[in-house]
Amino acid sequence: YEDLRVSNMVKNHCLAKSISDASWYLFRQWLEYFAIKFDKIAMAVAPHYTSQKCSSCGVIVKKSLSTRTHNCSCGCELHRDTNAAVNILNLAKNRGGHPQINATGVEATTLLGASLVEPSFDDECRIPSALARGVSNIHLT
Repeated sequence: YEDLRVSNMVKNHCLAKSISDASWYLFRQWLEYFAIKFDKIAMAVAPHYTSQKCSSCGVIVKKSLSTRTHNCSCGCELHRDTNAAVNILNLAKNRGGHPQINATGVEATTLLGASLVEPSFDDECRIPSALARGVSNIHLT
């Protein structure tokens, strides 16, 4: 999936409210949960040029957001989203290895004597990762 930055997407004033209302963090958590559940890998890739780069020959074909078809001089004609999906899949495959870090060592810090802590989210946001660990007795009140 594309590693999209919400702060970049809300610059479009026409879409800003609906983008801000969506829970992108929760969507990403669920995506990663279901990947684990079905023994698949969910990998975030850079979103740069995924819909403009030709999935067949690699040439960048500039187009506006209203253009829904990818037409390349190499003869490749695809729906814009299909072309982007193929590019995202290829980026993930070419990245190689597993997306998790298997390094061990001292806890990472940003300041001397300060350790990084996981951000605090409500219980609903924690459900996917808890279920992935096998916790099944979660009740929302």
